[in-house]
Amino acid sequence: MPLLVLLLAAQIAWRAAEPLPEASTGKLPAPPPVAVLEAFSLGEPVPLAGLLTLWLQTVDEAPGATTPFAHLDYGRLQAWLSTLLALDPHADAPLLLASHVYSQVPDPAKARRMLEFVRRAFEADPDRRWRWLAHAALVARHRLGDPHLALAYAQQVAQQARGPAVPHWARQMPIFILADLGEVEAARIELGAWLASGSVTDPQERHFLTETLGELERRAADEKSPAPSNTRQPTKASP
Repeated sequence: MPLLVLLLAAQIAWRAAEPLPEASTGKLPAPPPVAVLEAFSLGEPVPLAGLLTLWLQTVDEAPGATTPFAHLDYGRLQAWLSTLLALDPHADAPLLLASHVYSQVPDPAKARRMLEFVRRAFEADPDRRWRWLAHAALVARHRLGDPHLALAYAQQVAQQARGPAVPHWARQMPIFILADLGEVEAARIELGAWLASGSVTDPQERHFLTETLGELERRAADEKSPAPSNTRQPTKASP
């Protein structure tokens, strides 16, 4: 706690001594090495990570600055987010910012960079970070219009996030994305396996999935049935 107070006081003094930025400012500097920040934290990197997270969110909000998120250097932004996770591996803020804030820019390449950052961070701790990759799947589907990328993220959650705290809906996401892609048979098989596994015990959830399975089976049957012929039989000529 004394270190936190000291850091807060240092930050306030530092910001007070800064001149007001001009309208063209907002550039993001490169982060210091993690080892330097850990040494500066005097053995308490978590409070420092929290302070740096707050600072990072103000880069484009300084008085007079007009640099929106889309104009930030996303290479440096990703480096900062990685640094924050290195200082505090249990922090949710860097992944929340990447998946919910910095991925919302109108630049698809930058949005995809943030989603890929979330995916790599997820792999280091799937059972704790599943929610951010699940949200990345939604961003890929609905903002980027890329259902195949959404499916890849959803399948990674389903395959790697296996802890008891991971909800069923997060691991069932591939089923609905497959159906959305028109892969009805694959979705039907996956959903049937879920119901057959016995892991779904909630009556309402099981009823919903059973109804969904029935709908998928009807769609699969319709796809297999031959299309009605539009050819007409020739009529006999009158004598």
